[in-house]
Amino acid sequence: MALITKKIKGTEDVLPKQSYRWQFIENIMREESRAYGFREIRTPVFEHTELFARGVGQTTDVVQKEMYTFDTKGGESVTLRPEGTAGAARAVLEHALENEGLPIKASYFVSCYRYEKPQAGRLREFHQFGIEEYGTQSPVADAEIICLAQSVLDRLGLGDVRLELNSIGCPECRANYNRALREYFSQYKEQLCDTCLSRLEKNPMRLLDCKSPEDHKIAEGAPRITDFLCEECESHFREVQKYLDSAGVEYTVNPTIVRGLDYYTKTVFEFVTDCIGAQGTVCGGGRYDGLIEELGGRHMPSLGFAMGLERILMVMDAQGVEIPQPEGCALYIATMGDAAKLKAFGLLAQVRRCGLVAETDVVGRGLRPQMKYADKIGAKYSIVLGDNEIAENKAKVKNMQSGEQTELALDDTFAEKFSVLHLSDAAAFKI
Repeated sequence: MALITKKIKGTEDVLPKQSYRWQFIENIMREESRAYGFREIRTPVFEHTELFARGVGQTTDVVQKEMYTFDTKGGESVTLRPEGTAGAARAVLEHALENEGLPIKASYFVSCYRYEKPQAGRLREFHQFGIEEYGTQSPVADAEIICLAQSVLDRLGLGDVRLELNSIGCPECRANYNRALREYFSQYKEQLCDTCLSRLEKNPMRLLDCKSPEDHKIAEGAPRITDFLCEECESHFREVQKYLDSAGVEYTVNPTIVRGLDYYTKTVFEFVTDCIGAQGTVCGGGRYDGLIEELGGRHMPSLGFAMGLERILMVMDAQGVEIPQPEGCALYIATMGDAAKLKAFGLLAQVRRCGLVAETDVVGRGLRPQMKYADKIGAKYSIVLGDNEIAENKAKVKNMQSGEQTELALDDTFAEKFSVLHLSDAAAFKI
């Protein structure tokens, strides 16, 4: 019988044998974000379309080309989130989280959706770990979230990942820069792609991020934003670098970094690697001091970053970073007869309450297939339980690797004694 459907193009399944890899990196991200004082926030997977149009920016590729937008039965236009920041900012405003004290420090894991051409490191459904901080304009906060990102990457064992840093200034100094960019790129109108021509008046900084080889070459000679920073923005950028130097974080100032979303101001940064090809940015972030105002709130300087989980895993694979396998089955109880099944069920409940993985047959296998299954799942110990064992109220626990056997009573002390056996040399407890 043919399948009625398969997964949608640009999406991936995370199978049970793979999910431990995701859990490993997510646990490290949670631990590091807690260490820096961030607590998790969870927001809806879809929002009103105007949230992303206003927050992300009308001139961005995300809003113009990539969003999954549809009308509800009630006639509302809603969009699957293309990124996590806008939804988090909306939640901060809607629930007046500033009343709980500033800064507001939130972390999240989100699935995001963008209609793009699927390729390695770029999917239509992808997953991000994000950090958001609201209510501080201090350069210390900029350096702190960069250090947090660095801590995550270090703990994951990633090498050859470089930090590139820039400042794109505030709206005032950026206006002068945009005029300089328009003047520069206007010389090359005949050579620019259609997308860049449309950006030239609306958002000329986006020309620096064009992927066209011809336009990219033209952009190499464009003016640098660092030459147009106002005194306050320049001072802020210097301070960020001082704190990074103090923490021993290595970085390169890259004046071409502009990020792809309109809400960024001042500090922007990326962690980049060359080991996975063109899609080498594994973390990107910076400041977005005007975002809360854009969404209807009072001025609240903000900043954050996002890491792509799929790309992190790609880098780990490319660099041969081993992810530890999770604890497997500690005990498999093979049963013969209904009485044995009932007894095994109670024993397994004891063992599981001790935090150990324990299994038994639930599909009606015979004894030999049960033992083959126990071997297949890598059970560390096994028990064969039948009428004799139940009558004597004891059974032999077999070490599946060494073959050594230890006899344990099938009473209320079973789980405790098995836990000791599990952690120790079976021979030391052999009766």
